[in-house]
Amino acid sequence: MIRKASLLLVGALMGAAAITTMSQMPLNVSVAANAAATDTYRQLNLFGDVFERVRSDYVEVPDDAQLIESAINGMLTSLDPHSSYMSPKSFRDMQVQTRGEFGGLGIEVTMEEGLVKVVSPIDDTPAAKAGVLAGDLITYIDGEQVQGLTLNEAVEKMRGPVKTDIVVTIRREGRTEPFDITITRDIIRIRSVRWREEDDVGYVRVTQFNEQTFDGLKKGLEETADKIGEDKLKGFVIDLRNNPGGLLDQAIAVSDAFLDRGEIVSTRGREAEETQRYNARAGDLTGGKPVIILVNGGSASASEIVAGALQDHRRATILGTRSFGKGSVQTIIPLGANGAIRLTTARYYTPSGTSIQAKGIVPDIEALQDLPEELVGRVDTKGEAGLRGHLEAEGEEQSGSQAYVPSNPEEDTQLKLALDLLRGVQVNSAFPPVSDSAAVKN
Repeated sequence: MIRKASLLLVGALMGAAAITTMSQMPLNVSVAANAAATDTYRQLNLFGDVFERVRSDYVEVPDDAQLIESAINGMLTSLDPHSSYMSPKSFRDMQVQTRGEFGGLGIEVTMEEGLVKVVSPIDDTPAAKAGVLAGDLITYIDGEQVQGLTLNEAVEKMRGPVKTDIVVTIRREGRTEPFDITITRDIIRIRSVRWREEDDVGYVRVTQFNEQTFDGLKKGLEETADKIGEDKLKGFVIDLRNNPGGLLDQAIAVSDAFLDRGEIVSTRGREAEETQRYNARAGDLTGGKPVIILVNGGSASASEIVAGALQDHRRATILGTRSFGKGSVQTIIPLGANGAIRLTTARYYTPSGTSIQAKGIVPDIEALQDLPEELVGRVDTKGEAGLRGHLEAEGEEQSGSQAYVPSNPEEDTQLKLALDLLRGVQVNSAFPPVSDSAAVKN
């Protein structure tokens, strides 16, 4: 588990908010697997019998390779919402995406009850500009029904040449009838970090975790601090709202940017010896300035690692609404010329040993975002706990919440509260965070 990767194919992430690791090792069969029970071989014989019957008796001559690929993908998707098979082309697209540039629509999606569900549109992409919202269900793609397609197949149909149009039929909570949105495909160049000065506060928005994220964060912190000035700078707001995740190593690096020591995250597989722990190195890029992190129901995976680490270490105050609740790690296992499989291999834990799987990060300060009247009740996510076949939580399940970020900062009530807290205009016992007996010991 050396290289980290997430799967975003032509504007659609395969599975909600994945954190994955890239395995460079061949896929080996363990001794235990070699000693599979007789019943297992009997079932494999059954598969062979069905395969041959389909090949010989189906009304039309089937594509053998497609049958095998569908069978493999069916096996993997039956495990959980985040495991899947990637064709060679899908695997290549995933590798391109982690570099921060790809072609497509700019939406992160998962599958829910046979339909494509939008986890979040990516900032400044064709989908976001066309009005696609988190929580939208895509029922038709260019007039073809989505029901019955796998997520991979649906994503493939959303691909196409740049500057061509695609019509997606949307079912949105609160609207009685489905409606069409036309989106013009384009090259998606994701600038994963944006920043600006909010007078005496540095504002840094991280939209996803790709290979450019830590460098962008570092530059954003430095530039805003320099422009505001050390004497005037009150602190930083790090905005992770609607950030679906991405690369594990980047989540670790971003967390490390604010910590001098201590564990950032641990991952635990089936066997105890598979546990890995990732620790911070000395050097806080903010010089100890106060930090507030914004999260909501669209903040998932890598975003939750950052929020969980800084919350447990009392380094930052988490403000917003409960996060998505994806606490598992996927390993990308290359299969040579045959693509790769994306397999859930571990759960991850915050420094205090807490799993957020199907529970999410609970903010220190809960603050709902004011919504336009037409969006009330339509931009909430059910989170990981709402995904069919998800890994069970350790304890009571509850994840997901409001997932809306207004494009106009003047309408951003969560950001305004964060700025008021940093400036001392408002007071809350959770800010600044105070170390107590529940904090992580270093």
